[in-house]
Amino acid sequence: MTPIPLAVLLSGGGTTLQNLLDRIADGRLDAKVVLVVSSNPRAFGLQRAEKAGVPTAVVERKTCATDQEFSEKTFSLCRRAGAQIVCMAGFLKFLPIPDDFRNRVLNIHPSLIPAFCGHGYYGERVHEAALAAGVKISGCTVHFADNQYDHGPIVLQRAVPVDDDDTPEALAARVFEQECEAYPEAIQLIAERRLQIEGRRVRVLPRPPMAKSEL
Repeated sequence: MTPIPLAVLLSGGGTTLQNLLDRIADGRLDAKVVLVVSSNPRAFGLQRAEKAGVPTAVVERKTCATDQEFSEKTFSLCRRAGAQIVCMAGFLKFLPIPDDFRNRVLNIHPSLIPAFCGHGYYGERVHEAALAAGVKISGCTVHFADNQYDHGPIVLQRAVPVDDDDTPEALAARVFEQECEAYPEAIQLIAERRLQIEGRRVRVLPRPPMAKSEL
């Protein structure tokens, strides 16, 4: 299978990027990261990308007059790099999605959408809100990004229990373990052309039977 070209957008440490790079390196993900774009010139994720030999770029929101200009600069780089899928990985800026990237931009959020999501819900704020609400289950969601925060069609979700003595840090660590499984799984489903989008619903198609030559 030809690896699917990915662009990764980040703003911080790049732990999600590193997970994808590791999965690609060990053969569990049929993808290639062709570009990393950061909204923050000091993001450690840029160093992770450079160490892996991945081209990088920086597009700061404050250098753009409008959200639309920010989007145009960012996606122009993705197009030039030949990215088929764009993965938001701790990307903390609002980014309008152009028409040619509709249902081609993935995001992962550390809750079970539609709970604890939307503008202002990111990082430990999400887990603090989950604990304050007293929920018994939390988790993560991989979805296609649209022009609203944490809103597009859901690809898959992974759940984790919430313990009575949890702290935001402990819950975050447990959720991140599932993020490390869910994001590569969603990308692999796209690489295998096994997703069918019907409005806001995403169906996972069965894997086609193997040909005799592949057995």
